[in-house]
Amino acid sequence: MSKLSPFSNDEQRWAAVLRRDPRADGSFYYSVRTTRVYCRPTCAARPPRRENVHFHSTREEAERAGFRPCKRCRPNEPALAERRAAAVAKACRLMEAAEEMPTLEALAEASGMSRFHLVFKATTGVTPKAYAAAHRAQRVRDEVGRTGAVTEAIYGAGFNSNGHFYATASDLLGMTPTTFRADGSGASIRFAVGECSLGSILIAATEKGVCAILLGDDPGALVRDLQDRFPKAQLIGGDRGFEQTVARVVGFVEAPALGLDLPLDVRGTAFQQRVWQALREIPAGSTASYTQIAARVGSPTAVRAVARACASNPIAVAIPCHRVVRNDGALSGYRWGVQRKRTLLEREAAS
Repeated sequence: MSKLSPFSNDEQRWAAVLRRDPRADGSFYYSVRTTRVYCRPTCAARPPRRENVHFHSTREEAERAGFRPCKRCRPNEPALAERRAAAVAKACRLMEAAEEMPTLEALAEASGMSRFHLVFKATTGVTPKAYAAAHRAQRVRDEVGRTGAVTEAIYGAGFNSNGHFYATASDLLGMTPTTFRADGSGASIRFAVGECSLGSILIAATEKGVCAILLGDDPGALVRDLQDRFPKAQLIGGDRGFEQTVARVVGFVEAPALGLDLPLDVRGTAFQQRVWQALREIPAGSTASYTQIAARVGSPTAVRAVARACASNPIAVAIPCHRVVRNDGALSGYRWGVQRKRTLLEREAAS
């Protein structure tokens, strides 16, 4: 299913110019016959008279027609969102390489942003401190898995004391270090398999929250998938209380207008966590492209990595990877089937 651009004709483009629609930035440019300049749709200058305006698909097209770039909106340079994304990406790399969390002042100076904290959170969806914590969590997970020694992993991940680590271990790993090292051995996971209009659905949860929502055609295959994810965990059939969680998930699948706000136990790399958080911020009934998500998480060139993070998402609908589409609006792959993705989007658009 393809989707027409909301700026596919001159009437829509002119309306976007009048309201300075940020979604139009990069989709087209407009030139002004009387001033011989061309601008972004979001230019803050006073709108020209409509009869003096001509639209161009690219800035190269505008320049070939003899127009020069506006000095106010600088359409020949990267957009503000792109410049901010690049600055945030630089700050992310700095935090990842540092042994200790850099100060906000140091990050602001390195990224060249005076309002660093606000821009970082607006771009990535998390604060710099939360991003640094997520990255350190992944370093701990990698070290515990590689060495098998908790103490060695603590210092290998950059903690100065094991006391600080153990105070935050459950938040970092989703379970105690010893349990994590044992592939979830001893962890209890409740689960239930049901049916909905999209086929079979499995919902699983730890004490912290929902850790898996899987869709498919074969209930047995869904259970095996859960077992593969937590090979040494204790899987327990859901009780009556858990049935309420299952009913909420199924109800949301059938009627998205109901909304879905569940505690989640999400486990992934620092990058995956950033992507999944960005997905949760896409409103129901809306979509975003892989390129847009890459920019929002501060890694504008990591479009393929964003696609892989979407494909690795273990919590269908609650982390709505079905709302991510190609740049042209067309549907791309979905780990639970493109037809399910189409159905979810159609239901959300209708509601």
